[in-house]
Amino acid sequence: MASSIASRRSWVHDIHWEYLIPIGSVHLLACLALLPWCFSWSGVVLALVGTNVFGTLGINLCYHRLLAHRSLVVPRWLERTLATIAVCSLEDTPARWVATHRLHHVHSDEDPDPHTPRHGIGWSHVGWLFRPAYNRRSLAFFDKYARDILSDPYYLFLEKHPTSTLWIYTLHAALFAAAGGIVGWFTGGDRAHALQLAASWLVWGVYVRTVLVWHITWSVNSLTHLFGYRTYSTGEDSRNNWLVGLLAMGEGWHNNHHHDPASASVQHRWWEIDVTYYLILILERAGLAKNVIRPRHLRRAART
Repeated sequence: MASSIASRRSWVHDIHWEYLIPIGSVHLLACLALLPWCFSWSGVVLALVGTNVFGTLGINLCYHRLLAHRSLVVPRWLERTLATIAVCSLEDTPARWVATHRLHHVHSDEDPDPHTPRHGIGWSHVGWLFRPAYNRRSLAFFDKYARDILSDPYYLFLEKHPTSTLWIYTLHAALFAAAGGIVGWFTGGDRAHALQLAASWLVWGVYVRTVLVWHITWSVNSLTHLFGYRTYSTGEDSRNNWLVGLLAMGEGWHNNHHHDPASASVQHRWWEIDVTYYLILILERAGLAKNVIRPRHLRRAART
């Protein structure tokens, strides 16, 4: 009996409930999209557009290329705005995301790599999130991999109050529902239509969109270390995957990225479309981005 109780306790402690509960809950809420009452074409448009806004601007541009690799510099107000958009994708605090990603680059496809597919595709895609990793919550870990991030008071606040990310996510979900209700009221003229559109915008514009952003991001961790072609010998399993490249707005050219992680661009051939980099160039042209790091071959050409 004692051993059985101890076994159950061990099983409970082996699950990272802080991640499992929100991820599972949002997936269940996204299933409401299967109900005809929650459907609207405007909701579908919000899901598709929002996947690019929150995923491309928030995760790709801000969390990945701006914060994790410092491939460009933007004004502080813009950086924090983009980081808040990323938080609305519920992919962890800026410091945790950046520190984990930098660890991945240092030990890519080795045992310390948090999400290497060498432990299985299910593990690399999402399973790694559901196992506690206390070493990645220590002060020593953050000091080594995210000291520059936590030097910003806003990011430090988010890290000291991790539930604040859930409140930000909840608030932005409420704004989507409220906007849907207002539009529904003025276009339908009655309470029932307003309620239906509010539900549709919430389910599609928030929950479905969040799930889409999650799986696109997770596919970079899993699929691009298993399937695709290798342009460079990088000492790990990274690959260029055209499907993920298109869905993730450039992030799928992962072998290019591991070859030159400092670069703001992962487009090394004309057909390796990198929409995230095009947005960076727009910011640069508008005077909102500077010190944009070009690909290594362009940096070498500029030096010679």
